[in-house]
Amino acid sequence: MAYTGLPGAGLEVDVKFAPKNPPRRFRVGNAVRFDMKDCGTLSLEPDEQVTFITEGGAEYDVVRKDWGFYATPSLNGRLEHFGLRGVLIKNRDTGRYFVLLVARGHEAAFDAYCEQENLAVISWLDSASALDALARKLEK
Repeated sequence: MAYTGLPGAGLEVDVKFAPKNPPRRFRVGNAVRFDMKDCGTLSLEPDEQVTFITEGGAEYDVVRKDWGFYATPSLNGRLEHFGLRGVLIKNRDTGRYFVLLVARGHEAAFDAYCEQENLAVISWLDSASALDALARKLEK
């Protein structure tokens, strides 16, 4: 489908979205199992971006580059502006690491989820001071 909401002729973006109808369902979770729905596949060309929005107005951008992806907008800029807090966590059961985005004001639900799924917060990545402190530790 082409999105033509961009200003100026010829600036349309040809987004390649393949919906899965019905969505593919699969079980996830450790302590509490629940169904996840895989709703489709989105393909981006280099230097294209998609923005996901919440009903509360938060925005999350993913950008494709020729070398890979920007997986998040700036952690201490755009994410912070939209009330999303980056956090590096470790799954204690599997040893896998994840970067999650926590909606400001939903930290109690996030803490409960971490407890339920045996996740450890390694570092919050949500402010210049937190990121600078992490950078100083890594420079040693």
